[in-house]
Amino acid sequence: MTEPTTSRPPYAGTRPPRLTEVSAFTTAIGTGWAEVDTPVPLPPGAAEAAADHRARLVARLGPGTVVAGAGRAPVRSNDTAYDYRADSDFVWLTGCAVEDAVLVLTAGRGDPQDHAATLYLPPPARPGETGFFADAAHGELWVGPAPGVADWARALGVEVRPLADLDAALSRVAGAGATPGTEPDLVRRHGLKADPELATALSDLRMVKDAWEIEQLRQAVDHTVAGFAAVVGEIPTAVAAGGERWLQGTFDRHARTVGNGPGYATIVGSGPHAATLHWVRCDGPVLPDQPLLLDMGVETRSLYTADVTRTVPPGGRFTEAQRRVHDLVEAAHLAGLAQVAPGRTYADFHFAAMEAVARGLHDWGLLPVSVDEALSPAGQQHRRYLVCGIGHHLGLDVHDCARSGYEAYQGAPLAPGMVLTVEPGLYFHPHDLTLPPELRGIGVRLEDDLLVTEDGAEVLSGALPISAGGVEEWVRGLL
Repeated sequence: MTEPTTSRPPYAGTRPPRLTEVSAFTTAIGTGWAEVDTPVPLPPGAAEAAADHRARLVARLGPGTVVAGAGRAPVRSNDTAYDYRADSDFVWLTGCAVEDAVLVLTAGRGDPQDHAATLYLPPPARPGETGFFADAAHGELWVGPAPGVADWARALGVEVRPLADLDAALSRVAGAGATPGTEPDLVRRHGLKADPELATALSDLRMVKDAWEIEQLRQAVDHTVAGFAAVVGEIPTAVAAGGERWLQGTFDRHARTVGNGPGYATIVGSGPHAATLHWVRCDGPVLPDQPLLLDMGVETRSLYTADVTRTVPPGGRFTEAQRRVHDLVEAAHLAGLAQVAPGRTYADFHFAAMEAVARGLHDWGLLPVSVDEALSPAGQQHRRYLVCGIGHHLGLDVHDCARSGYEAYQGAPLAPGMVLTVEPGLYFHPHDLTLPPELRGIGVRLEDDLLVTEDGAEVLSGALPISAGGVEEWVRGLL
């Protein structure tokens, strides 16, 4: 064995050289690399769907230029960033999810189909370029081989140019509308316009999903259903040690394996935590005799997400009080589901579920007023236990189409191709003195994802049980 030396290593005390300034190094590292064929990460059908989406936007807006940015990952701490996730409007228009990429879409005054789309993206820095080893964002030595400009052009069927050409292109379209996800610095430098009409148009257009989008959402829901089974199977481990975070990690690992990851921060709330609407801290134990609320959704690699909730008994059986709460939420859920059909106003399912909740609370003696007074716009006393809404559109964003106005969203009729959630709940906080002791600390939510069809609605997440008895049987079968 070689004895360690106590002498100083060579060149100790000197400043390490900048590798970009060492010609011997740059010569050595720039050669001797094999060509790597890197496929474009584009789900089948994404390019064709994006082309149709661009045509629909042009048809709505008419002549002009739209600039849509993919965005970049925000800084997490110092020189580290959060995981990157492309802007949803950009993905809807391009099918691409490359950080810092920008789409310039220009339509003339002729046929709405006659428009030009050019995508600008940062090309990977390959062997022989300084950035190969010096650029931590795009250098292939740092981030691995990536498709180039020509690869993306072939895959997307649009003109694709290096990001370095973007400034010159934008100098010719001052005043063009920019999507909300476009980098503010880019908007400012080139005199672009943050256009509310553009944001609304994109939101409205994304409400009705095409066949390709519906298939992506089916995949997201199916993967989510499988993730629920994986989580329930881990309940005994979480009860023994690991708690809520063990179950959160179980689902997130599953989502990352079968898709891009979770579509939103996974909610795992045990016992009193289930009454907190967005319990994403997941830092408590899993209590074996208290309801466990699981709100989870897989985001596919095409970035469409599911959003499903079930509340389960960790031991396989609800207590009488827990079951009573679950039964009322189920009644509200079924009332809401029954109102989802083409031609019905979007808000109809909200009001139907709220009526069921208010009547149930009144029967339990928890309303200080009549059901009619509570349901009136000037009442709403029942909302103490259900302060959130009953559902939302679903798609590339878990709360999709959020920039649409009331007339196009809550006040609009449902139409075939819309995908939405229905999610009533009751949230009885442990410190709520208006409740009898046996109900304090119980939180229950049921959430399903629905596709509006020509003659009604399809519950995409229907593979999961809804009734208390069905949930109990399902849980016992997985434990």
